[in-house]
Amino acid sequence: MRLPSNLHHEGVPAIPAALLERLDQYTAGRTAAFQGWNPRRREMLILTRFANTNQVHRIGMPMGAREQITFRRDRVLSVSYRPGSSEQVLYRADSGGGEWYQFYLMDFGCGCTRMLTDGKSRNDYPVWSRDGAQLAFSSTMRTGADSDIYVRNPDDSSPPKLVMRGKGGGWRPLDWSADGRSLLVAEERSVTDGSLHIVDLASGKSRQITPGKGDAWDFGLFSKEGNRIYVSTDKDSDWMRLAAIDAGSGQVTFLRPGAKWDVSDLALSPDGRRLAYLTNEDGAPVLHVWDTTTDRDVTVPKLPYGVITNPKWDSTGREVGFSLVTARHPMDVFSVDVAAGAVHRWTRSETGSIEPRHARDPELVHWKSFDGRMISGFLYSPPEKFAGVPRPVIINIHGGPEGQSRPTYLGAGGYYRDELGIAILYPNVRGSTGYGKQFVSLDNGVHREDAVKDIGALLDWIATRKDLDAARVMVTGGSYGGYMTLASMAHYNSRIRCAVEAVGISNWITFLERTEAYRRDLRRVEYGDERDPKMRDFLSTISPLSNVSRIWKPMFVIAGRNDPRVPYTEGQQIVEALRKQRTPTWFLLADDEGHGFSKKGNQDIQTAATVLFIEQYLLR
Repeated sequence: MRLPSNLHHEGVPAIPAALLERLDQYTAGRTAAFQGWNPRRREMLILTRFANTNQVHRIGMPMGAREQITFRRDRVLSVSYRPGSSEQVLYRADSGGGEWYQFYLMDFGCGCTRMLTDGKSRNDYPVWSRDGAQLAFSSTMRTGADSDIYVRNPDDSSPPKLVMRGKGGGWRPLDWSADGRSLLVAEERSVTDGSLHIVDLASGKSRQITPGKGDAWDFGLFSKEGNRIYVSTDKDSDWMRLAAIDAGSGQVTFLRPGAKWDVSDLALSPDGRRLAYLTNEDGAPVLHVWDTTTDRDVTVPKLPYGVITNPKWDSTGREVGFSLVTARHPMDVFSVDVAAGAVHRWTRSETGSIEPRHARDPELVHWKSFDGRMISGFLYSPPEKFAGVPRPVIINIHGGPEGQSRPTYLGAGGYYRDELGIAILYPNVRGSTGYGKQFVSLDNGVHREDAVKDIGALLDWIATRKDLDAARVMVTGGSYGGYMTLASMAHYNSRIRCAVEAVGISNWITFLERTEAYRRDLRRVEYGDERDPKMRDFLSTISPLSNVSRIWKPMFVIAGRNDPRVPYTEGQQIVEALRKQRTPTWFLLADDEGHGFSKKGNQDIQTAATVLFIEQYLLR
């Protein structure tokens, strides 16, 4: 078939209509993401896709019908009811994947929708006051680079009020005090360094309530009385631990001092009596509920092995909703009635014609890297019908770099495993989150290529497995995983058959100079400052573009023209260099996408093209 005009391609062959039809049973599936509760009745807001992009839907009971309420061309990224109202919702959306987010207030009473932001700046992290009278958010409207904190009343046309100037892109509001007079604000300088501040809205004065620098502070929430602030922090520990800060003195009390795993996703019930939180246990989050009156965990039902996200309480403080994805089903919406100890499933997303019961949980595997450190990952093995013959391997490296691969549903990737008999391995190389403060910092600055060496050690480990074919390995990844893909090809080209990289970094200097201004300084903390001559030389030396002569195996490069994080020129320049030296190279560029393809039509073409690439270069 002929590709649509929004997709530009070089080297990609014609895609047979029969292949798209065959893939449809894997790509036609949906997901459902929990967003929040109606404050006045037992009803949820979720994000799901009925057409080309994720839109807002309402659902009024477990396994009830989904009612679509937004119909935008581009995706909606988040939505919430206005506190106290069942007639108004606030949603966040962008255009063309550019991530210049705008807020929209939809009113069911008048059937109207208003944009609350300027339509030009990047606006994020909306937080309602508890009475729904005010909205706090971060925005780049003042300078285009700094994320300042603003407050506005959505009911009038007055411009938002600037309440705190942020330097750089790491500032965001977290919570309102119960009386609406104070705002809790976080500054993130890096994944392991931040601080919390309380802003007095009447005087405009702010005070930092966390000590010094060098610790991470996240998910801050005022207690109902306002005297405590519940947080997750790695202060005095390698792990993000559950803690409470005295709002007056700043004294920190660790509620679970001996906990081993990172704590995240705090959610406080409206009555202040229950605090939901997650512990990240080897990549699989576990739901807990803390009784704030006794400072003890309460028993909650055990949930399936998978990934839980975005817990939020209903208005009664009895039921907590969340999203859950496992290897056996795509992301769906669940809730736990803590008082009754009952689990309710609200959605059962379609999986095409795939029968989820036959899916297996991935194998958690470990291997020793060059320095003796143990690295882990998740291995999805092909079905039994492929047993007896060593299987080709796809190594899929996550982005971030402060990301983490977790045991989730393969979706379109199930075609590679179930139809082509390919084993898929998702590594969590050094620099991944979820394994402690030390581990996440091991790839910083001049240690960047140590993470690439973890992939070299993984190639050694693959060779020890009788069920895996070390002679047929493909590496792939997106964003930072795209850089890791290119770097792995430069270091281990003779041991890798081919590679597919999406929206990845090919030249550290041009990336840092061209990534959007609001995120540039945060990226310099992680990767190094290219304005420093010594660091510039180092970054140039390790850039895949500087080592392109070592990449002679087939490459497939994918980019979005509106990408604010990794400009599409990063893909364009590596493609030009590869083609110049006659490395077999495919290139796919979408005019209407940003940092990864979000529209189903584009995703389908990307998947089909990837299958053709795999069949030609990995399986032959």
